[in-house]
Amino acid sequence: MRKEGYSETTIERYVRLLRRLSSYADLSDPESVKVALTCTGWADGTKEMACGAYAIYAKQYGLVFVPPKYRRVEKLPFIPLDSEVEQLVAAMPLRISTFLSLLKDTAARPLEAWNLKWTDIDFVSSTVTITPLKHSRPRRLKLSARTLSQLGQLQRTRVSIFGDGTLRTYQHFLRNFEVTRKRAAKRLGNPRLNCISFRTLRHFKATMEYHRTKDILHVMQMLGHRSIKNTLIYTHLVNFQGDEFTCKVASTIDDAKTLLESGFDYVTEMDGAKLFRKRK
Repeated sequence: MRKEGYSETTIERYVRLLRRLSSYADLSDPESVKVALTCTGWADGTKEMACGAYAIYAKQYGLVFVPPKYRRVEKLPFIPLDSEVEQLVAAMPLRISTFLSLLKDTAARPLEAWNLKWTDIDFVSSTVTITPLKHSRPRRLKLSARTLSQLGQLQRTRVSIFGDGTLRTYQHFLRNFEVTRKRAAKRLGNPRLNCISFRTLRHFKATMEYHRTKDILHVMQMLGHRSIKNTLIYTHLVNFQGDEFTCKVASTIDDAKTLLESGFDYVTEMDGAKLFRKRK
């Protein structure tokens, strides 16, 4: 798979699926694998991916495998409230909280953020340069004052910001996040927090950005997509059920700057004060 250009993430996922599949079937017998797939209880999307993994395995060992037809059911991604994202960020230790804040600012893929180096952060221009994954486009995106402050509090003991760049360390980082998230959801009495993953913040940022700008090309550029077909899903996610906003008043330029960096939108000016709002 490496020779054919598969990413390390895909290779690891396929290996994990084959190991699970081997507990249900004899991998040297393609028919046994087909029968096992009907008994696993996996979703059709997982079965489809397992067929892809086994097809490569079968080719490697000269086995004849005609994969059954499975089609994944397309689902709209879960989009949390901004207040829920903020609750989760506040509940995490500094390193994970910083990672979440960066994902919220940039809509980067989790592994794109995980691979970031300190040289990718420009504290002067408040930007981060994202090196793409999945054949997408590189981009340079703005960071909020909060994220920059959090980054400034992290120790610079290595070239990478969050880890050593390996998938093994990333999996450990992910497990720590999931454990802390579960505790936070229980403590705050909000089980919806358990639905927020690293990737959820990519969907969250893209949805909110399209809702704010109604500019699908801008969202496409922010996400690094090469095809607008992958971006169009976010046009279906902006029909929010409520119109509840948090409103703030800025009396100075610094107040206005802080609100804008926190995601508030300027509305109007009254009696010399500027009014801002952000959807709850």
